[in-house]
Amino acid sequence: MRGASRFLAVALCAATAACSLAPAYRPPAPPPIAQYKENQGWTQAAPADALPRGGWWRVFADPVLDGLEDRLDADNPTLAQALARYQAAQGYLGVAQSAQGPLVGLNGSATRNRQSDNRPLRGSNQPDEYAADTFGLQASYEIDLWGRIRNEVAAQKADLQASAADLASAKLSLEAELADDYVAIRGLDAEAGLLTETVTAYQRTDALIGKRYTDGLSSRLDLDRSRTLLETARAQVSEIAGRRALLEHAVASLAGESASTFSLPPQPVVAATPNAPAVIPSELLQRRPDVASAERRMAAANAQIGVARAAFYPAISLDGVAGYQNTGGAGLLTAPNSFWGVGPSLFLTLFDSGRRKSIEQVAKAQYDEAAGAYRGQVLQAFQDVEDALALENRLAAEAVDQTQAVRAAEEAQAIAVKRFQRGVISYLDVVTAQTAAWQAEQAGFDLATRRSQASIRLVRAIGGGWTSDQLKTARAD
Repeated sequence: MRGASRFLAVALCAATAACSLAPAYRPPAPPPIAQYKENQGWTQAAPADALPRGGWWRVFADPVLDGLEDRLDADNPTLAQALARYQAAQGYLGVAQSAQGPLVGLNGSATRNRQSDNRPLRGSNQPDEYAADTFGLQASYEIDLWGRIRNEVAAQKADLQASAADLASAKLSLEAELADDYVAIRGLDAEAGLLTETVTAYQRTDALIGKRYTDGLSSRLDLDRSRTLLETARAQVSEIAGRRALLEHAVASLAGESASTFSLPPQPVVAATPNAPAVIPSELLQRRPDVASAERRMAAANAQIGVARAAFYPAISLDGVAGYQNTGGAGLLTAPNSFWGVGPSLFLTLFDSGRRKSIEQVAKAQYDEAAGAYRGQVLQAFQDVEDALALENRLAAEAVDQTQAVRAAEEAQAIAVKRFQRGVISYLDVVTAQTAAWQAEQAGFDLATRRSQASIRLVRAIGGGWTSDQLKTARAD
């Protein structure tokens, strides 16, 4: 036993100083970008506060949206799938970590045997039939000299963190999709309110034209134009109702409820454009969960190279067995029936027709693939921010012009109606002015909706309220 103890002590010392065959991993440095190109000339709303943690959508200050987002977090099936994948990653890490400890097991058997009369070296005093009862304890511990187990654990830890980032990315994407659909619904509600007022106004005008036609003051052409304008507005009411229904169904599914039982009461108020500050470029990669996921998978692939390389070296384990054995009689658990054995074992593959070399090649190729995916995700992240900023810039400038267009169209409509009533102009001029005013107001509502959606796009592009520091909490418990 003293020899086995000495070997165990040497093995533990060797394991403490064991090496790792994985390449040194250095996370890629962020691109040296000081400022977003599209951020020039963009002014934030005041005060430029940071997004609220854990609920970025609260910048809209809409209790209905808050409730829907809370329901999404609790009941959305797609989010539940992402959570299940994260929990599976926790399990895989636990499996990898279990290899760092010994494997201990019990074994027992009770057999009745008969040996052949022709067995070589069979003695004359040996019975033809005999019993064999065995009860014992086995233990095995792999000495991780080459870092195979440690690199496997490191890879699974990185995969777990990547899965946590995937969960955050899925959550952010679904939250943004729900907010986008909700804002679109409120924009359609506002357009529906405008159309209701427009239809009422067109009905009054149509009644006036009908009376003038009866009195011989207006032509049949004027009457047909009035009816065309009125029925077109009515048709638009049905069109908006159909589009709203589809968006309402989408919101129901995102909130985890059947579209057949879900309803969202109309609220003809355009969602306010929130203040969505853009972070500086150096912080972007820490705020995007999809980028963090790509980086963690690159780290996992790097560790897997070490696992593949360890296969070229001998696997060393310390094995032990102890127990009791007799020939079927009484008193199995007695000192004379005890046995034990302890010692190291070594296994080294000498020839495998290139299998290990191919596995290492696969590991290196997977790392290159992960590195390419990370670089592509970084480029996509900066493009998303630039796109969102560009859209917000252009829509803000467009909103100024559109406000002036609405004001001018309303004034032109009022003047045209008065001049027509005085008989100065034809009804065609009134129709033209009314159509222009209606279209300008519709465009204004649509623009307000798109501005809110652009803010949501920017929030999503900068990662919402998420930061990569949250990956430190990803554990295997």
